Amino acid sequence: MAQPKVEKLITAIDIGSWKVSALIAGRTDTGELAILGTGQRESRGVRRGFIADMERTELAVRETVEQAERVAGTNIEDVWVSFSGGSLVSDVVTVERDMGGYRVEQPDIDDLLATGQQGIDPDGRVVLHAQPTCFTINGRVPVKKPLGMHADLLGVDIHVVLADGAPLANLDLCVRGAYLNVNSIVASPIATGLACLSEEERDLGVALVELGAGVTNVSLYAGGMLVGLHSIPIGASDITDDIASAFGIRRSQAERIKCFYGSAMQNRRDFREMIEIASPHGEALVAGQSAGPNAEGGKITRAALVGVICERLNQLMAEVNTALAGMGFNSPTGRQVVLTGGGAEMKGIADYAQGALGRAVRIGRPRGLAALPEAHSGPAFATLAGLALYGATNPVDLRTMAPAPQTVHRLGAPQWWQRMVRAMRTNY
Repeated sequence: MAQPKVEKLITAIDIGSWKVSALIAGRTDTGELAILGTGQRESRGVRRGFIADMERTELAVRETVEQAERVAGTNIEDVWVSFSGGSLVSDVVTVERDMGGYRVEQPDIDDLLATGQQGIDPDGRVVLHAQPTCFTINGRVPVKKPLGMHADLLGVDIHVVLADGAPLANLDLCVRGAYLNVNSIVASPIATGLACLSEEERDLGVALVELGAGVTNVSLYAGGMLVGLHSIPIGASDITDDIASAFGIRRSQAERIKCFYGSAMQNRRDFREMIEIASPHGEALVAGQSAGPNAEGGKITRAALVGVICERLNQLMAEVNTALAGMGFNSPTGRQVVLTGGGAEMKGIADYAQGALGRAVRIGRPRGLAALPEAHSGPAFATLAGLALYGATNPVDLRTMAPAPQTVHRLGAPQWWQRMVRAMRTNY
């Protein structure tokens, strides 16, 4: 059986506070998006989602892409890049146009979108996304394609994501310094939602909580679009730092202990299970420090470890609850919360979050990609997969529209006649 032919290459780069990962995908002639190569390196210059060291970040990007290119057996030039910094702001702009009951044609839609483009007020920020998400007829009937329909009033909801300009410029510089062209910088919640959430979930209403290393992004979807966004400067790396501080060990050792023995839920056996935190020779893992006040003879109970983890998780979930309430996510408990990001890989985190948030919680994993390696199929790589899906669909963005010279106005008699002539020519 012949292999599907790859028609287009899409390369995604997720630059996080803990890791830099890259994915090269190919869109085949069957419409499927297949993974050709992946790469990953430790993130050496990113703090809380922002670039803190340009040179180290640039080097990490270059090494990650080179690794993915070797696996894929190809060289790439254009990439899609994620941005997860805490300066993201989401808004929805609604624009309407009086149609007088006539049939909607493409110039009407173009005029409406141009008016929406002119009506976006960035307030000193950079417009990262400006995407039409839903058209309405007569102010209340949502439609996907209004072309050819009759309407008294034609409206559109435009989803806008804003960000501070300096962090975006630094991110763009780092990627271009690795000899890559940036197709677009994509807000992490948009990419992650594309990979983890179904269309029905986004329509009915769902909260997406991305537990990153340095930042936790809480986003709210309703009516098929992102309607709220809040960033919390707490992440999984804070749990690692808490463990290192509590037991007097290195960050690398704390991360290993968290991954192998950590849990968000405690049970009675944890008080009997001991974890070795000293080196084979018995000395403390950090020079000049003991093994910490909670350690005895270079060992700790798993219950002590879980206690440190839960203390930080309690703080984080309280912030998540506050963010959800601030965005109006206090309707009936049927609404779901989806956890994703590297922090969502911790054992028992879904059960813990369900109790802390009082809502149904599931772990969000990437989907919609063929031949995704098992190592990249977890929630830590949801943003990376979503970037590839975003690049494959390349949704309409009003930022790329040329400014329209005309203004929106009610149709006069001559224009009405011209519209009727056009309608007759198209076999109306």
